[in-house]
Amino acid sequence: MFNLAILKDTVAVHPADFGTPQELAIMTELNKKYANRVLHDVGLCICVFDLTEAGEGKVRYGDGFLWYKVVFRMLVFRPFQTEVLLAKVMSSDHNGVRLSLDFFDDIYVPIHYLPVPNAFDPNERAHFWHASGDAEAKQTELLDTPVTERMWIDKGEIVRVRVEGDEFYDDEPGPVKMAEGVQVVKEVQTRAPFTIFASMAEQGLGPVSWWATAQPEDGEEQDEIMEDG
Repeated sequence: MFNLAILKDTVAVHPADFGTPQELAIMTELNKKYANRVLHDVGLCICVFDLTEAGEGKVRYGDGFLWYKVVFRMLVFRPFQTEVLLAKVMSSDHNGVRLSLDFFDDIYVPIHYLPVPNAFDPNERAHFWHASGDAEAKQTELLDTPVTERMWIDKGEIVRVRVEGDEFYDDEPGPVKMAEGVQVVKEVQTRAPFTIFASMAEQGLGPVSWWATAQPEDGEEQDEIMEDG
């Protein structure tokens, strides 16, 4: 889930921080710049782990700052493919389910990665799995099933998912567009800079409450072991 990325940068330390130990002052400035920021093809930066190289501080004409060329290791969040995560359901719609890890809210389970057969109930605003249903059943047929037979994926549920992949979106600013002499206002970015796609479509995945009841009790398990012996 968490990795160390090696990065290079040039960082400025304010004169007011000259009395602070060099390494601490540099790491503080790096955390201000990178913490909670998504780096394309790297991941979500959490904090600086340590400095591996730090050159001699140099003063540039006109500002009084000490500038350091540094190489450092950054703790980043980027789960690897097939990794299993525990997350909380934030919301659901016809396209799938959105999950959260508290510090990261852009995990999605598309509808084709939900257990089959499944359907979205617009009244409950939640997906459900019909465990004994036909895999080829249509949405209308599933929505006619008794509510008591449905395995719900409710908001706030803790679910176990497997990472299928991720996607980075870099919205680089470009030149101002003009249309017949009128400036065109750029649309507000609606896509997240870093998105993770996950699956619930396997045994053991989905709400942990589904599988908790399937675990044998300690006494039953011991009885089985004694019988086998």
